[in-house]
Amino acid sequence: MKNPLRSLWESARQYRFEIRHLTVLFLVLIVFQIAISFVHKISLQKILMGTQEWYQQDSAERLANLTATSLELLLEAKTKDKILEKPEIEKIIGNLNIILSQQYLHQNVQELCLLVEMDSSIVAIDDGRVLYSFVFDEDKKLPPSSWNHSDAIRMYARMQTAFRAEEQVQTIVGKGETFHIFVPFVPRGEFVGAMYMKNTPDFSIITNEMISTYDQTAITYTALIFFGLLAMFFISTYTLQERNKAQQLLFDEQKHHLADQISTQNELLFTKRIYHTHHKAEKIMGFIKEDVRLLNVGNIDSVKVRINRYANFIARVIYDMKWYDPPVQTIRSPIFVTDLNKVLRFLVENVFQRISTMSDVISFSFELDENLPIVHINEFVVWEVFEPIIQNCIDHAENNRITITISTSYDAESRVSRVRIIDNGAGIAPWLLEVNEEGIKPIFLEHTSTKSTGIDRHVGYGCYIAREIARARCGWDLDAENVPGGGCVFTFTIPNSLS
Repeated sequence: MKNPLRSLWESARQYRFEIRHLTVLFLVLIVFQIAISFVHKISLQKILMGTQEWYQQDSAERLANLTATSLELLLEAKTKDKILEKPEIEKIIGNLNIILSQQYLHQNVQELCLLVEMDSSIVAIDDGRVLYSFVFDEDKKLPPSSWNHSDAIRMYARMQTAFRAEEQVQTIVGKGETFHIFVPFVPRGEFVGAMYMKNTPDFSIITNEMISTYDQTAITYTALIFFGLLAMFFISTYTLQERNKAQQLLFDEQKHHLADQISTQNELLFTKRIYHTHHKAEKIMGFIKEDVRLLNVGNIDSVKVRINRYANFIARVIYDMKWYDPPVQTIRSPIFVTDLNKVLRFLVENVFQRISTMSDVISFSFELDENLPIVHINEFVVWEVFEPIIQNCIDHAENNRITITISTSYDAESRVSRVRIIDNGAGIAPWLLEVNEEGIKPIFLEHTSTKSTGIDRHVGYGCYIAREIARARCGWDLDAENVPGGGCVFTFTIPNSLS
C-alpha cells in the first residue's frame, strides 16, 4: 500500500514555485493579517459602542426613574387631609430641594425638572417649595422656574397624549449621545406629569482604553507574523534560486529536444501532404501523355491550353515539395486573378470527367453565378482546395449513381461568396458532423474516415488537407452538413475582403 504522505509529496512536486510566487504569497498574507486586524478592530469597536450606548441609556433611565420614585415617596408621606406644622413643611420642602438639586452632582446630569399641566399649558417645576405648593396647596399661579426648560416643554408637548396613555419611561436620543428622559410622575397613584432629566453619560475613557489595548496586541501579533514570514521568505528564496539554476539547465536541454521533435513532426506532415498529392500529379501526367498522342491540327489550340494548365499544376506540386510553409506571396497576391467558375468547370471537364470508369455512375451539374467576383489566390492553390472535396463525393458514391452539383453565389450586401459542392448520395455519418471541444467536426480531422482500408495510414486526409489549405492559406471557411432527403453539401465561405 502506497504511503499517503509520499503520494501527497509527489503531487506537490509537480507544481513549480518561483520567487515571485512566494513574494505574492508573502504580501497577501501580510495584507490579509492587516485586514483581519482592522476588521476585528472595527467589529470590537462596534460592539463596544453598541454596548456603551445601551448602558448609557439604561443608566440614565435608572437615575431618572430613581429620582422620580424618591420624589413620589417623599410626597406620599403626607396626605392632603393631614395638617402639618410649619417646621415639618419646611423639612419636606428642604428634602424636595435636596432630591432636585443633588442629581446635578452627577457630572452627566445637565437638566432636571417636573413638567405639569396648568390651564392647558405645560409648566416646568425645579424648586421644592413650588412643587409642594402645586401638590398640596393646588396653587394655580406658580412662579417661573429659575432655569430655561423650553426644549423640555416642547418635546413633552409633542408626546404628551401618548405619554399619558402609556405611562412608561420615554427616552429621546439627541445629538452627542444626549438622552432626554421622561419618567411618569404619579404621586399617590394620580398622574400629574413627567419628571424630565437631560443626561449625557460618558464612558469613552473605558472604550478608548480597550481599543488602545487591542491595538497594541494587534501590532505585536502582526509584527511577530511579519518577521516570521520574512525569515521564511529569505530561506525559501535562497532555496528556489538554487532550484531554478538546475531547472534552467534542464529547460535548455528540453528546449533543444522539443525543437528537434517539432522539426521531425513538420517533416512528417510535409511528407504526408506530398504523398497525398503525388498520385494526383501522376494522373495529370497521364492526361498530358494522352493529349500529346491525340494531338492533331484540328485540336491543337484547345490541347495547348489544357496541357499548359496541367503543366502549371504539376509545377505547383513540385514547388510545394520544396517548402513546408511557402511564402504568402506565392499563394495570395494582387497579381493572381482567378475565376472560381472557370476553375471548377476545368476541374470537372478536364480532370474528373476524363476518367472513363466514372461516366456511367457519376454526373455533374453546374449552377454558377456569373456575378461571382474574382479571387486573388493562386489558381492551383484553389485547385488543391476544391479537388479533394469533389473526389470525396466520388469516393463515397461506391457503385451508386449520384449527381454532383456545383453551385456558386455572391451576396453583394454582406460581400461574401459561397461555393457549394452537393451530392445526392447516402450522406455523411452523423458522428462525423458532431462538433468536438475544439469546434471542429471529425470529418475535417486527420485519419478520420468511414472507409475500411486495412492498414492504409493515409486514409481520411482529403477533407483535412482541403480545410487546412482553405483556412490557413486562403482565409476561407469550410463546413459540411447533410441535405434533407439524402446527400451532403460542402460549403466554402469566401469573404470578399480576402478575395
